[in-house]
Amino acid sequence: MDLGIMSAHDQLVVCLCEITRLLWMLLLPLAVLCALSIAVLVLLVLGVRLWLQGIRNARRARDGCPTVAFFHPYCNAGGGGERVLWCAIRALQSRYQDINVVVYTGDLGVSGRLILEGARRRFNIALPRPVHFVFLQHRLLVEPGLFPHFTLLGQSVGSIFLGWEALMEFVPDLYIDSMGYAFTLPLFRYLGGCRVGTYLHYPTVSTDMLSVVRERNPRFNNPDYISNSLFLSAFKVVYYFLFALLYGMAGSCSDLTMVNSSWTLNHILSLWRSPNRTCLVYPPCDVGAFLDIPLEEEDGGGRKSHSLVSVGQFRPEKDHQLQIRAFKKVLDRRRAALGGEEALKLVLIGGCRNQEDEERVLMLRGLCQELGVADKVEFKLNISFEDLKKEIGEATIGLHTMWNEHFGIGVVECMAAGKVVLAHNSGGPKLDIVVPFEGGQTGFLASDEDSYADAIERILALPAADRLRIRRNARQSAARFSDEEFQACFLAAMEPVMVMLDR
Repeated sequence: MDLGIMSAHDQLVVCLCEITRLLWMLLLPLAVLCALSIAVLVLLVLGVRLWLQGIRNARRARDGCPTVAFFHPYCNAGGGGERVLWCAIRALQSRYQDINVVVYTGDLGVSGRLILEGARRRFNIALPRPVHFVFLQHRLLVEPGLFPHFTLLGQSVGSIFLGWEALMEFVPDLYIDSMGYAFTLPLFRYLGGCRVGTYLHYPTVSTDMLSVVRERNPRFNNPDYISNSLFLSAFKVVYYFLFALLYGMAGSCSDLTMVNSSWTLNHILSLWRSPNRTCLVYPPCDVGAFLDIPLEEEDGGGRKSHSLVSVGQFRPEKDHQLQIRAFKKVLDRRRAALGGEEALKLVLIGGCRNQEDEERVLMLRGLCQELGVADKVEFKLNISFEDLKKEIGEATIGLHTMWNEHFGIGVVECMAAGKVVLAHNSGGPKLDIVVPFEGGQTGFLASDEDSYADAIERILALPAADRLRIRRNARQSAARFSDEEFQACFLAAMEPVMVMLDR
């Protein structure tokens, strides 16, 4: 047919037919190429898996017992997550005499002996037997400072590479992620052929985070330039949603998921959808160590001076700025009402993990200078357990300001010490900790600068007898979070997985 005398419609039909014929000719080679690529990838994965399993089997035959490995790149930090790590290891070593324990850490500037000494000094924890440390060279890959944008995705991808380094250094029988790096779970399960579990302190992404972005509320992880932009907020919601899908797929690989609070449990059940493999295990708090702090009614209905103590790492989400600003407001109010200087001080206690935390402390000191309260705010960094206990013992109020805190070990410690706690009205403190005990009040909750200032004034104005009643209730309620309770619940949760190691 002569194309010159064909209509435009006929020419279009002929062109479409030619394009279809060309695509059909290319379809078979493309399908074969895709099939070959998938086959090569599968064979490569199987080959790596068999190789790593061979290494693990040879090691186990040599040692004569299984090895449990904990992935905790910041094991030398002084936070609640590290306390969980050392209590978990102590529980396993006490219950199972025939296991070895390995800790993957990125703390390169310190020896294993000093790490264990730090655990004893900070948390009053001594292990029954030695543990082996595998020092990872590339912890920088999970540092948030490396990823100023798309931080969640960047850290998650970085954790995969850091997990690969860990797997290449040592192949365990049971792998436990104790810092929330869920994307390492499929790596150890499918490539390493290991049983995998996790103790989760908080979800990497949550429906609350989606709500903050969707409602365009400014937070430490949702800066003003995003919350003020409809387009950027919509883009971030999509980003969080897609990340949540990947996060759920990674987490569903876990043979055992332990979470630290009701708040975390609800979010993980909605994201990972593995209710039969998920259980609530409250983190261990050294309740017994604070019970010797006396519960004495204050003479004359009140002290001449009071201190507020805050216990928590110097991370942005802890919102130490809110504590300082609320404290400033209380000072101003009481100075106006009472006249003269108020004998009131704020003590901020916490660990600094890295240079970013140290710079944050400098920023907080600068804020104190700016607000004119520098002489009434003390910073206690990386202090010993004995000093921690002393500072809590001398305080009147235990202060906590983190929004949606996953649990709140510092809150429990203050309750066990018989302090009147003032915590954020969200997360673990609201759902699990500062709740009525046998019908009695155990503390106070607040949510913003004004409500914190109001609550502090209310606590300080209470008669000594009323304050003492709250402190007694708080101390009795804190027994639910003791080391002994954690050990019993942790071992009960671990037992099905530990049994699998003998097969």
